Amino acid sequence: MQYEYRIATPADLEQLWNFNIADNPDEPAWVRWKGEFIAYNQKGEGITFAVIADGEAVGEGTLMLSPNCKPVRNHPELADGKTIGNINALRIRKEYEGQGHISRMVKLLEQHAREIGLQKLTIGVEAAETRNLGIYLHWGYDTLVSWEQDGDALVLYYEKTL
Repeated sequence: MQYEYRIATPADLEQLWNFNIADNPDEPAWVRWKGEFIAYNQKGEGITFAVIADGEAVGEGTLMLSPNCKPVRNHPELADGKTIGNINALRIRKEYEGQGHISRMVKLLEQHAREIGLQKLTIGVEAAETRNLGIYLHWGYDTLVSWEQDGDALVLYYEKTL
């Protein structure tokens, strides 16, 4: 199998979001999120990166650049449009989990962030998701910058200096 890690094309975004919507049929918010994330890419407020397996988009992660993006919720300490960006929506299809694809894509995303002048990246994780928290700490996201209660979930935001 051939793998590629790249900035998502419009076709990749369609494929990724159509899969996400089909995978979550009882959650209508996915349709709204598709429009929002595609718009972030079109307006330069976000850049989605994709994991491609034999020509098919199977994983994603978005670099949020603007504090105006809804996932950042107007928190400039998470993304300020200048020197801080936020990694958001890391996902990969189940059959590709645990193979290092997300780690490789995040390295590419970090490299791109440096190239466009970002100095720090942030990432959020629900405190109960201890596996993901351990991965993010291993990647160097080890400075707690903020937290918030999102319904029943405590979300922690960590930062990494590039």
